[in-house]
Amino acid sequence: VFGTDYPTRDGSGVRDYIHIEDLASAHLSAFIALKEKNISGIFNCGYGKGFSVFEVIEAMKKVSGKNFEVIKTPRRAGDPPEVVADTSKLRKILNWQPKYNDIEFICKSTYEWEKSR
Repeated sequence: VFGTDYPTRDGSGVRDYIHIEDLASAHLSAFIALKEKNISGIFNCGYGKGFSVFEVIEAMKKVSGKNFEVIKTPRRAGDPPEVVADTSKLRKILNWQPKYNDIEFICKSTYEWEKSR
């Protein structure tokens, strides 16, 4: 974990993790809008809320059933405490709605995919 002293709820960085299927559906929505309505643009993809690195670690430990070691190190230069997408444009213009905004589901999907490789 790079940084444990951020001004966040648990000291770790907060990021807007998104399920790969939601990311793919956002791209598909953008493609359809371009093809059918000639609408294009730059859109932020995410859920508009973030999870901390420690929350992701705990979710991964829970879904995997593994109590792996977590190594904590100092912050990296330039890393912001929190990065969360503003998805209002994506939702409004492309009428996009996420389906998997749940960190445990995201972690479980990722873990199951990794196990299958």
